[in-house]
Amino acid sequence: MLIAAADLLPGLRERAGEINGEVLTFADADALRALETITKRRPAVVALERLFAVTPRGAALINRIKADPALRQSEIRVLAHDSDYQRIVPRQPPPTAPALDQRGTRRAPRFKMAPNVTAHVDGKVATLVDLSTVGAQVVSPGALKPSQVVDIAFSDRIDKVRCGAAVVWTAFQMVDAAPRYRAGLDFVDADAGPIGAFAERHKA
Repeated sequence: MLIAAADLLPGLRERAGEINGEVLTFADADALRALETITKRRPAVVALERLFAVTPRGAALINRIKADPALRQSEIRVLAHDSDYQRIVPRQPPPTAPALDQRGTRRAPRFKMAPNVTAHVDGKVATLVDLSTVGAQVVSPGALKPSQVVDIAFSDRIDKVRCGAAVVWTAFQMVDAAPRYRAGLDFVDADAGPIGAFAERHKA
């Protein structure tokens, strides 16, 4: 099954390459209908165009598929319509003792970062405040808005991590007469292993 903006579906079909069996396509506006079909037909592969995958609706669809035991055999891929980018979304086991965040929802354990740990958010240097395998809190000089789709990257001498993220919340601040944007990000096409290892190396 392929899911993308209607005008990107032809490009996504090309990038998906040769696929054995029936191929179903859905526009991103029909995500609920796509989910109903996924639940009923349990496709071997569900491929989302990357621009859709990093939106809140796309992230919700991915999480819904991952949370359904009946869909355990459905592989989730994130593809780009205009490049060779392709990623299989990892199936992460639920944490044994998840913490509660400020919104009262269950999250993966979150680690406060040491001072001066930075990340690049859409190419701009931001301070990495805290980090978990599913999201991060950053302070950025660049404007960030809820539902905005961004790329985030952070690295050290051991590894480099890069993934898409959706901005969940923001707070405008003035620091030394300069504007700053504190924001919470939810990761989408992220690999939990390298992120967790980075958090362990740089936690406060």
